Amino acid sequence: ANVMLTSAAHQSGTDRIAEVVKQRGWQDELVVNVQGDEPFMPPSAIRQVVDLLEQAPQADIATLATPIEEDSEWHDPDCVKVVTDAQGFALIFSRAAIPFQRKVAGAARLRHIGIYAYRAASLQRMVAAPACALEQTESLEQLRAMWIGQRIIVAEAADKPPPGIDNEADLMAARARI
Repeated sequence: ANVMLTSAAHQSGTDRIAEVVKQRGWQDELVVNVQGDEPFMPPSAIRQVVDLLEQAPQADIATLATPIEEDSEWHDPDCVKVVTDAQGFALIFSRAAIPFQRKVAGAARLRHIGIYAYRAASLQRMVAAPACALEQTESLEQLRAMWIGQRIIVAEAADKPPPGIDNEADLMAARARI
C-alpha cells in the first residue's frame, strides 16, 4: 500500500487527510475518510459515499446515516444524529436527540455514520477555516464545514454497519467480534 506518515500535531483524521491531499497536490480528486472508530465499515459504504458525491455536484461532502430504532440510542450523546432537508442535504448534526418530538413522532431519526467523501478542494477550505463555536460545543468537525457554507449530502447506508467504538463497552464488543 502507498502510505504517508502525517504530523502528530493534527487534532482529527480530517486534518490528517487534508495534509495528504495537500502533499499530493490533489485538487479535483474525491477523498474518503473512514473514521477510526468505525472499524467494521462495510466496503460497500465506501463506494456508496463516493457515488453519492459524484452524483451531487452541488455538494462539497457526502456521508451516510442509518435509522435510529432504539430510544436509548437516540438519547445517547455518543450517537451523532443528523437532520436533512428534502433533497438530502444536512441541516444539522448533533449529539442531542434531534429532531425533538414535541407532539407527534414521524420525522426521521437518523444516526450519522463516521464516513465522509470530500472534494479535495472543499476539504482544504474546511481545514483552513478556524473551528467555530458550534463545532467546539458539539465536538463535531462537520459543523465547521456547514458553518462556512459547505453543503453535506446524506444518504441512508445501503449496508448498515455494526456499531462504532465510542466507549469502553463498545471496545469490548468490538474485541469480541474480532
